[in-house]
Amino acid sequence: MGRQDKPFAPLLKKVAAGKELDVAEAEQAFMLIMQGAVSDIELSAFLTALQMRGETAEELAGAVRAVRRNMQALDEVPEGTVDVCGTGGDGLGTLNVSTATAFVLAGLGVPVAKHGGRALSSRAGATDVLEALGIPAEADHRRQEMRLKEGRLAFLAAPFHHPAMRIAAPVRKQLGFRTLFNLLGPLCNPARVRRQLVGVFAEAWCHPVAQVLGELGAFSAWVVHGHTDEGGIDELTLAGPTHNEVWEGGRIISFALTPEMAGLPHYEIAALKGGDPASNAKRMMSLFSGEVGCYRDTVLLNAAVGLHVAGRGNVLEHGQLSVPALRRNIAEAARSLDDGLAHEALIRAQRGVSAQD
Repeated sequence: MGRQDKPFAPLLKKVAAGKELDVAEAEQAFMLIMQGAVSDIELSAFLTALQMRGETAEELAGAVRAVRRNMQALDEVPEGTVDVCGTGGDGLGTLNVSTATAFVLAGLGVPVAKHGGRALSSRAGATDVLEALGIPAEADHRRQEMRLKEGRLAFLAAPFHHPAMRIAAPVRKQLGFRTLFNLLGPLCNPARVRRQLVGVFAEAWCHPVAQVLGELGAFSAWVVHGHTDEGGIDELTLAGPTHNEVWEGGRIISFALTPEMAGLPHYEIAALKGGDPASNAKRMMSLFSGEVGCYRDTVLLNAAVGLHVAGRGNVLEHGQLSVPALRRNIAEAARSLDDGLAHEALIRAQRGVSAQD
């Protein structure tokens, strides 16, 4: 079989030699993977070689292009729709912060297309805890569009939009370590959002992810990694400083954000520890019923940044974080909880939207 008959072979050979792929080569490689044209042995070798050398922003961009070309996207999405999503993989097993944040934002009228899946490193992923709340994963894209339009909130379960990604699942599971695939979900939202709050499992990925999102058309992309005594976390945290890389206006702004800047208490990460889907769902219901403490304050901080990303309260002035503006956004997010708006968003999601609405 000739070289042209095995298009993946030269790409594998290149990364095995420690060389970097450009965007076009990476896109070709991931297109072949998702077309089922790559054997398990080839895929394992490819992902291992990339991980050992260290993946580049160009390789990430190419992979994202390929996944976006293969995803089953929504057709009708409200202007200004946002996503709040983390890569997972931090291994801390915390409560579901980004899912709770989605309800807080939707309660304030922000359209949220929340992309997510089942648990990998934690015990309760977004899909798992939503099912425990009585919100099953929705496969019908039309109904997802109606949920987003009428209820300002749709949960887009990854398997219903990225069927080609399943091909790599067995190899990824057997490898047992993070690969480039761990970063792809948050960068490939099926609603094609241009406003995103993305948490990543390692600080080194903040800048590349912000760069890739910006180059692929993001209007506002806030990429974060929190630091705790137990390791990094893929969201804004009150257990230590959060590193932020923000793409806006065609450039990236970098800065750290501390609990003190937000006017919120410092908590040990143990205060945010979660459990199984049922217990995490119970805690979220308690949050919407007035529970105070670490969970509430962490959600408020993430929602405050989500409001900025949505264009509902700018917290950056001349490339610098404005502490007063951030605290105003935190107060607005608190209103969603205190006035029952987030809870109303949850009830709407539980009731659903009929296909005829």
